Amino acid sequence: MDPDTEVASIFRHENGEEEKKKWTRPPSSYGSMKSDSDHTMEDVEEGKEEGVAVTFHPPLPVVQPDVLINDGTGMQMLRPDSPETYYTMTTQHTKLAGGLVIDTRSSDLGDLPENDLEDADEPLLADSPEPPLPVEPEETTSENSQPGTLHPEQDMPHIFKSIQNVLTLLSFEDLLQFKTWFYQWERDLSRKQAMEGDLLDFVDMILERLGQDRSLSHTIQTLKSIGKIAEADQLRSMCKRALVRFQLQQELSRKHKYIHEGVVQAGKQNLFESIYVEPQISTCGYGGIDPSHEFRPYPPTHVRVPSPNTFVGLNDLLRLQKEDGTPARTVVTTGFAGMGMSVSKAKFCLNWAEMRANKDLQFVFKLSFRNFWTLRKNENHIAKTMSIMDVLEYYYPECKDMKFLEDEDCKFVVVMDSLDCYREHLDWKNAPVINDNVTKATPAVLIVNIVRGTVLRGACVWILGRRTAISQIPPQFIDVFTEIQGFSDTMKDEYLTKRYENAALAAKIVAHYKLLPSLVILTRQPFVCWMVATVFKRNFKYRGYGENPPRLTPFYINVLVVQMNRRLEFYYGKAENELKWSPDDKMVATKIGKMAFKMLEKNISVFCEEDVKEYGVSFTEVTLLSGLCTELPASLGRFCFVHFSVQEFMAALYVFTMFREESKNVLESMLLPRPKLFASKDQTRSVAGVVQSALSRTLSSPLGHYDMFLRFLCGLLAPDCHDSQLAGFLFRYHMPKVGGLDETQRLLQQAIKTAEVKNRDRVENLKECLREMTQTDE
Repeated sequence: MDPDTEVASIFRHENGEEEKKKWTRPPSSYGSMKSDSDHTMEDVEEGKEEGVAVTFHPPLPVVQPDVLINDGTGMQMLRPDSPETYYTMTTQHTKLAGGLVIDTRSSDLGDLPENDLEDADEPLLADSPEPPLPVEPEETTSENSQPGTLHPEQDMPHIFKSIQNVLTLLSFEDLLQFKTWFYQWERDLSRKQAMEGDLLDFVDMILERLGQDRSLSHTIQTLKSIGKIAEADQLRSMCKRALVRFQLQQELSRKHKYIHEGVVQAGKQNLFESIYVEPQISTCGYGGIDPSHEFRPYPPTHVRVPSPNTFVGLNDLLRLQKEDGTPARTVVTTGFAGMGMSVSKAKFCLNWAEMRANKDLQFVFKLSFRNFWTLRKNENHIAKTMSIMDVLEYYYPECKDMKFLEDEDCKFVVVMDSLDCYREHLDWKNAPVINDNVTKATPAVLIVNIVRGTVLRGACVWILGRRTAISQIPPQFIDVFTEIQGFSDTMKDEYLTKRYENAALAAKIVAHYKLLPSLVILTRQPFVCWMVATVFKRNFKYRGYGENPPRLTPFYINVLVVQMNRRLEFYYGKAENELKWSPDDKMVATKIGKMAFKMLEKNISVFCEEDVKEYGVSFTEVTLLSGLCTELPASLGRFCFVHFSVQEFMAALYVFTMFREESKNVLESMLLPRPKLFASKDQTRSVAGVVQSALSRTLSSPLGHYDMFLRFLCGLLAPDCHDSQLAGFLFRYHMPKVGGLDETQRLLQQAIKTAEVKNRDRVENLKECLREMTQTDE
């Protein structure tokens, strides 16, 4: 070889080494991982021109002054310049036996053992390893522990590998175009961040900065934008489970992030987490009746209260087991109106959507009985019969072609709330049996087969509804029965305290509502707690409020109005601006009151279906839709009001309504002597005459029989109650106000003076009656 040729070959060799350094892949935050596309574009083009396959040889060990590069699987590198992610940390736990970890944050290698330095000089392998499996936290090792473990196809490693594999199929120019489109539509990314590093760094970076759902969906959309439809469809197919989960989570989070209480006002929604207090849920269903409930003349059974060891957390409801120790498939939760079933359902879905609990549940589908009823009565629907997959795709379009719902490893939940909204009879015995998810049937048949377990076999079904509706489900189809018990005394205070940033105001409200023992009992229902918080917050804005105890009658009026409006909204499809009581609605309230009054006269508190029909009102309206009654669990087919004080209030409301609407005094009876104060029949029809008749009944009956009835009747005489709160509902606007209140006030004052001499045990209640009628600070 002549000298010129030798010099030229030396320069070519040096230039080759420099070229290798130029195209050496920068270190990844994943340490030992290497992208499948790590090769130079010159090599690719050269291979194309020559028409031969491109072969990549393992690179020689290269040590730069400031960065150690080692892509062998036996060595990992910690790089402070790259973002430290969850997988950066997990790679430290997946080091091969005997592998060396070099911390490049320090250039001083003097502390390394000589043996390790010798190992560092060995040739390194450049094979691309699989993304490391995450190190599962210790608390998720148990099957029933929270928050649960994600399905492998919904976890980060699968999503990372899927995005990487699809993007590896792109050419250099296509990948450059992809990154350009990607960062232009992401405000959280800059051009420099998108372009620096290799493909592995890019996938690592977008998953960390954008999250799994946003990275995956945006990658698919960007592939479509640059014309890579096949690659986008491939990625969508590979990550179908994850995409459906992300879309369900986004929908549930958007729907339940804010809680809507009462009439929704623009800009005044509360964050769910800021006010939520979890009610007590028991696995013993005793009817949810408060221990203070008074049965007359004798209770059919003693009022039983669940013990603390029967309480279960909301997130653990679907982890309960049957008596034989096997997992429960069908869980039923009941409770009477206002106990918080709807809020509990929303909280469960929100916890799953925000990955706080039940992560092992791949999907949560809400298929309310109201949805099935809408399909049932929709005359213009494309078909009267649908398969369960058709129903899912109708309400969740992203669930199209979800064939893996029948897989054994597919664990998901179907939440079916508001069973009382489905008004059609369900034939549990004679309904056809369906054994797959594609057979078409009517909504009623689908419901029966879902509960049976022949449709959506792999699903865990959570059914919520009032006890009267739940009782129609055959017991053999229910694995676990639970009941919402409402708030304990501590929970009431916690709820009222959490609602206000002003601690002093919260303390005032808590102390104020406790002045009424009956209100303390009623606030066991979460919706009454909300009512107390709303009313007292408004009232405490007025100077001087709080000096006197609150009145009881306005709260019971609110309970009636809210429950009747809920009946119109949820069962009759009325909008919020259409909640006006028709003559039929007023008749339902009046007849329920009449039944309550007749039961009070007979000194009974339990009724059955025949008793309801006697008063000409629908049995379903009273026991299910009104929200004022509940079924007794110990005696099937027997019912009572949710609390005896509600029965007394409805009886008083009936007496007052008959007086105001028809000028009748229904308290007149031949068995009772007419008061000497009134000489003629017309005088007994005055408001003072009605109160005098009520006084006569109260004072001639055993202590406590008519006491609360009289108190509510006097409270209804207050103008703000009958002329403001009930106007537009039970009474029309601009009706003449009730007159003769001054005379009634003198009558009560005289009764108090008489009782102080003859019946001192009646004085306190008579004073409360007078206060209910005359107190005006609200």
